[in-house]
Amino acid sequence: MSGRKETVLDLAKFVDKGVQVKLTGGRQVTGTLKGYDQLLNLVLDEAIEFLRDPDDPLKTTDQTRRLGLIVCRGTAVMLVSPTDGTDEIANPFVQSDGA
Repeated sequence: MSGRKETVLDLAKFVDKGVQVKLTGGRQVTGTLKGYDQLLNLVLDEAIEFLRDPDDPLKTTDQTRRLGLIVCRGTAVMLVSPTDGTDEIANPFVQSDGA
């Protein structure tokens, strides 16, 4: 057993690829993963933040803000997912008005 710490996530396969990152506090950004460390600090290039709805801060809108090169602190990272191969689907648990 080596003395080197390893993260639970293997982010090496996402380097130089598009990722979506959800942060504590509700922020959501996408960008190209350029680097990371064992504390899950992430470096994203060409990052875009999805702005939240002023009426409902839990919902994101289609409005975006270009951030460029950013560092996401590992303690704030909640979710990291690839942007390639993912599609948004309708929520199957939402009841329609006619039910």
